[in-house]
Amino acid sequence: MSRLVSSSKVEKTTAWDLPKRRRLEGKSVSLEPLDVGTHDEDLYAISHEDKAAKDVWSYLPHGPFDNLAKFRNWLEGMASAENRVVFVFRDKKSQRVGGMANYLDIQPVMGSIEVGYIWFSPSMQRTIQSTEALYLMLSYALDELKYRRMQWRCNALNEKSRDAALRLGFSFEGIFYQHMVVKGHNRDTAWYSILDHEWPRIRENFETWISPENFDDQGYQKQSLSVLNKRTS
Repeated sequence: MSRLVSSSKVEKTTAWDLPKRRRLEGKSVSLEPLDVGTHDEDLYAISHEDKAAKDVWSYLPHGPFDNLAKFRNWLEGMASAENRVVFVFRDKKSQRVGGMANYLDIQPVMGSIEVGYIWFSPSMQRTIQSTEALYLMLSYALDELKYRRMQWRCNALNEKSRDAALRLGFSFEGIFYQHMVVKGHNRDTAWYSILDHEWPRIRENFETWISPENFDDQGYQKQSLSVLNKRTS
């Protein structure tokens, strides 16, 4: 379906509901609302234990942090921000925390929301759990809350994030040059989105990919999510 829908009528006349700070359950992963006292030590450990862990901060506006106290202070700011809902990812099998992500730039009057500030520990990167965690966030906003636009923004130099957006079914919209100053450097920002009328086919691709039938006895995928979404783009 064409993305040129700017003149189409929006029937809704009231604001969209804000996402709640509540638990989201998947098959392989649970999403827990950020609780600083519960999650701070685990999140700090998995994002600072070695160079590979610290690399998750390379393209994020903050971090890595010198110590747990500074990290906890940053987490408290995230948890108390009004226009942000933060989820922590927990692997259901190991019960280990494996990363976090936010709803941000939430605009309930416009029905627009963003998933961002995403990072995974090295052990959760490129796993079923990481994909399902983001699927749960997309589904909550687009299926349950019925938002009309889900957006994804990242540093234009962050090829991994840009590839991830396309793999998850987002469409590239363009680049805002010198959009931000991050860690003392100009940042060009790449923008992506999923629109409400695009979501049903993308949801179907997620469900096809995540089903047990898509994985062999060794856990290798038979169809990739990026190929599934490319076929229906």
